[in-house]
Amino acid sequence: MKNSFAKKFVKVSSWSRGAAIGSILVAFCLGVVVGCDDSSSASAENSEPAALSSAEKQGRSSSSSVSSAGSETLSSSSRCAGASEECDEAISSDGNAESNGSSRSSSSEKKTESSSSEKLSEASSSSADKVDCSTFLELEKKHDKWNWYVPKECRFNPDIDYGSMTDSRDGQVYRTVKIGSQVWMAENLNYAYTGVKFNYRDDNSDKDYSSDSSSWCYLNVLGNCAGTGRLYTWAAAIDSVKLANDAENPLDCGYGKNCSLPARVQGICPEGWHLPTAAEWDTLFTTVGGKSTAGNILKSQTGWCCDANGDDAYGFSALPVGFRHQSGYFDHFRDHAYFWSGDATLLVEKAGSMSLIAKDEYAYRSGSYKFFAYSVRCVKDSE
Repeated sequence: MKNSFAKKFVKVSSWSRGAAIGSILVAFCLGVVVGCDDSSSASAENSEPAALSSAEKQGRSSSSSVSSAGSETLSSSSRCAGASEECDEAISSDGNAESNGSSRSSSSEKKTESSSSEKLSEASSSSADKVDCSTFLELEKKHDKWNWYVPKECRFNPDIDYGSMTDSRDGQVYRTVKIGSQVWMAENLNYAYTGVKFNYRDDNSDKDYSSDSSSWCYLNVLGNCAGTGRLYTWAAAIDSVKLANDAENPLDCGYGKNCSLPARVQGICPEGWHLPTAAEWDTLFTTVGGKSTAGNILKSQTGWCCDANGDDAYGFSALPVGFRHQSGYFDHFRDHAYFWSGDATLLVEKAGSMSLIAKDEYAYRSGSYKFFAYSVRCVKDSE
């Protein structure tokens, strides 16, 4: 088996060798990486990412890419104990698909998202029952890098009594948590909103960044969705197609369009759940002690860079997934968490959002460009 893999490594070009090795070792470590037509760095005053200029996009296009081999190794059944030398080397190598800054994936979405997300999720859950979470998390802390081998279940606060709900659309099971009078999803939504194109053209460079989807996994690697959920444009988050096709009250929403949304927007959330409004985010902040400290309290206890893990006292377990730029660029992984609100703003190109920042105890609400792709947390409809 080792000789077979060695032969394959020889064929890998020098620029992608690190990514390929990391991908193969992912297969050793868990078998599966646990990890709407619409068209950044954050400051303390406004945590919205800034749209990249054409020059910045061009300059960043040379950043490290993820080899398509990453998706090809997802089906491997090989496993390791987590603390082995091979796993340790994999986390510290460049093949680990993460960065404290940002990355652009060259893998095609069609290749990396062709496998079954349901199977990946099931594999992740079953492996967590057999793995000592502390072993994997210690390796993550040692290298100060995101460890994709950590099962999703290890990201939650072990002292919280979580509930659960099943999304009838695809059978995925989510942990839930009651915080005050609200019931929240305790993890990011991972419903595959594919089939609605994302259309965006940069007027400055005349480049077309259209995509066949308006939701993505980090770096376009399907296995990553199992650990961090999907990233959605605002049009996808509010399910603008469904709103437009409403027979009684059709609404034309999305990028560059202003519409009067209903008080409660189900959007991409499962039946009985909806996108949180600005008021509901504020209620959450108040419940956990105010927005000046909510940032620390809502962050997960693992995964954040720079020794900036949160307290996660209430079990919200916000992960630092960052966001996807309209040009396909992934940014702020491990140092920011961004979530959509079900609110429009006075500016047609922006919508409401909430964000958390590493080494910042505040929780922020602001307006963000609708063409960015953020995480989605759903809140349960009040009875």
